[in-house]
Amino acid sequence: MIDLYATLWSFALAGLTLLLTWASAMLASWLIGRFMQQSSPQVTSGARRLGAVIVWLIGSILAIQELGVSPLILIVVIALVGIAALIAVREPLGNYGAKYFTDVYTPFKVGDTIRVQGYAGKVIAINAITTVLLTDNEQLISVPNSVFITDIVVNTTPQAWKEVTIPISIGPSVDLPAFESELLKNLSKLKLRLDRQFPPLLSTKSRTAQSTDLTLTVMLRRPEERDAVTVEVNKRVAEVLQHTRTNRR
Repeated sequence: MIDLYATLWSFALAGLTLLLTWASAMLASWLIGRFMQQSSPQVTSGARRLGAVIVWLIGSILAIQELGVSPLILIVVIALVGIAALIAVREPLGNYGAKYFTDVYTPFKVGDTIRVQGYAGKVIAINAITTVLLTDNEQLISVPNSVFITDIVVNTTPQAWKEVTIPISIGPSVDLPAFESELLKNLSKLKLRLDRQFPPLLSTKSRTAQSTDLTLTVMLRRPEERDAVTVEVNKRVAEVLQHTRTNRR
């Protein structure tokens, strides 16, 4: 009877630990979002997910420990699987990670003409691993995305400095039409820093049941304000996301 009570108590503690872990993961995600509200929404979203995963790993280990099972086994298994996975996908992961950052910080897009590592061509595709260029003599060049992190890239497209493209990812809790309307209205307050001939444009890249990936494009008036405008736009995107998410609830 005592053993049964002890077992039930252990399961109850493990369940309580998982419940607290869920609450802690939600809190960590929210705090990271608040702390990084001036960063790109894509970067912020990735950081929030990573923070939640770390909290869940810690909570799972503590829950297993409450059941009387040594957490060392779980830690060793996670470590071995993680090391094997990193070795197996080291090159693709490097290119995929580079793609993540070039989306945010590299000033070129599909349709631009760029020069990198002695190659030049029009960007016709940007996927998770490579960027595909079409040369003047109609040859295809596949450039690993990691190259754009380590090498100098020249965008030869006329007035390419004007355009700032910001990736945005929103969840199902956000009303997309309300978000678009409020965001464009909010960005109209930056008209003195943006080119009036080209109003901000919000387009949809992809949509799933879990999220919608958007692209916000704004045109600058002065090249020296690129960084300042990018920070300000990201801040406004985060504010509108928070507001529309709160209203939807």
